[in-house]
Amino acid sequence: MKETTIPQKVEQKAPDTRDEERTLIPPVDIFETTEGLAVVADLPGVGKEDVEINVDNNLLTIKGKAKSTLHGDPLVREYQLLNFFRQFELSDKVDRDNIRAEMKFGVLSVYLPKVKEQIPKKITVNVA
Repeated sequence: MKETTIPQKVEQKAPDTRDEERTLIPPVDIFETTEGLAVVADLPGVGKEDVEINVDNNLLTIKGKAKSTLHGDPLVREYQLLNFFRQFELSDKVDRDNIRAEMKFGVLSVYLPKVKEQIPKKITVNVA
């Protein structure tokens, strides 16, 4: 069986809450690069301070809190900003200590570097 490094989709388990907050599953694209994987998610209305990314027990969780940048009450509303929630199961080939993310124009990019393979190392013997 071939082991894949692509994050696997998991059943989305939105945080437990008493209020009936609706969340959206953001669309993502996953790219393989020479360094690892890049997960690109569309999060309209979410600023970099309102996005939360966690890795716990091989589970990558992306949460985003959408906010309108316009002031005042809408006269007509055809689109409602909702919060975002998405999870992926990571393989053991992802270097969890070096995951990084950036946000630009409502697009979140999460970079999942590959674990560096253990390279055989030659030990030199010094004369004492």
